Amino acid sequence: AVFAAGVALVVWGLCGELPGGPFAAHAARHLLVAMAGPVLLVAARPLTLALRVLPPGAVRRGLVRVAHSAPVGWLLFPPVAAVVDIGGLWLLYRTGLLSAVHHRPVLGALLDLHMLAAGLLFSFAVCLVDPVRRRWGLPLRAATLLLAGAAHAVLAKSLYATGPPGTAFAASDLRLGAQIMYYGGDAVEVALACVLAVQWYTATGRRRARAAARSGGGHPRQASGQGGGELLRPGQLGP
Repeated sequence: AVFAAGVALVVWGLCGELPGGPFAAHAARHLLVAMAGPVLLVAARPLTLALRVLPPGAVRRGLVRVAHSAPVGWLLFPPVAAVVDIGGLWLLYRTGLLSAVHHRPVLGALLDLHMLAAGLLFSFAVCLVDPVRRRWGLPLRAATLLLAGAAHAVLAKSLYATGPPGTAFAASDLRLGAQIMYYGGDAVEVALACVLAVQWYTATGRRRARAAARSGGGHPRQASGQGGGELLRPGQLGP
């Protein structure tokens, strides 16, 4: 269901009629295709699902080989994924790139494909819910999410004041699009933070369970001595 919802958001962003003027509709498409849709797709653990469905054979082995390859491992290094995703947005909106692709359908389709791929990469690198070559630590992923969210918010605020170079969007359209990017981006980043919080809670619970199991395997006399009392045995219950 989560995967289907992610696919539905991406298809809606690519093919559906989005409200607002040209820039507001573009911002909504960016939110659906590059942010909200990828988060749901990644949360469904597509790699794990594929490995469960595929029968043993060349395709399954090839998928495992790619997932555990060094290039994929470095692409999933959270700062690298953030640069590809958020850095690409700064390049799109703060250079003449958007005006260059605005009226060129082929370039626009390539741009949508890049936005989807970059969003998937960033969501995958931050959530890390599938088996891959290198599992980067939670503090690094959380810090990357925080910095990437700040960079996205600054970009949205800058678009509220000044449109992309070479474009002539109406001021009201520009402001609405910037608000969609700003508040929608915040909502998606909160969702990613919730995934990290669940992972932290689960890992902490496992560590405590292991610690409790180790301490429970100690000597009873040592445990009772630490509590300041004696361990009662049958026959010692009465005075």
